Amino acid sequence: MQNKTWRDDIRAYVPFNEQERNDKARFLEVLDLENILTRENEEAHVSSSAWVMNDALDQVLMAYHNIYQSYSWLGGHADGDPDLFAVALREAKEESGITELTPFSQDILALDILPVPAHIKRGKPVKEHEHLNVTYLFIAPTDQTLTVKADENSAVAWIPIADLPKVVSEARMLPVYEKLIARSRQWKAEALREKGPR
Repeated sequence: MQNKTWRDDIRAYVPFNEQERNDKARFLEVLDLENILTRENEEAHVSSSAWVMNDALDQVLMAYHNIYQSYSWLGGHADGDPDLFAVALREAKEESGITELTPFSQDILALDILPVPAHIKRGKPVKEHEHLNVTYLFIAPTDQTLTVKADENSAVAWIPIADLPKVVSEARMLPVYEKLIARSRQWKAEALREKGPR
């Protein structure tokens, strides 16, 4: 039997809500395009995010993104790498400086189609496009040294989830983050139920 691929993972993903049902349908429309994992596809390409929370699930690790001028989750382009979990893990470490983080699961936490406005990156214009984004959940201690990745962000911080509306200037991202918090708490509750009384 062949190993599962990232495409298999997306096809098998069970949407969390109506938004994800719509976004999964969009994923499936373009999933088999040869260049969908790379920025060569200027209309849409795959990205992978790490949703990094503390053990209590009441804080999230975010970077202040220079392009969007907002605190944002950690992640980046697949750039041809079909191991989307590894992409999320690598980006989390590169963008925040943390070294100790534990995957809650290697299953996909969320699927989102994220519109990216036209912008300038490293002196070159980038046209408006879509990120076909998958997200994975990680748990990390909050006492680690954080470092800025100066070419992409200007701050990294643990944000109490109650403060997200104050620090996230991209209003369209707040429902995405609220969904990720709800989904993370659902996963933790399910894990505790499965573990049962000691």
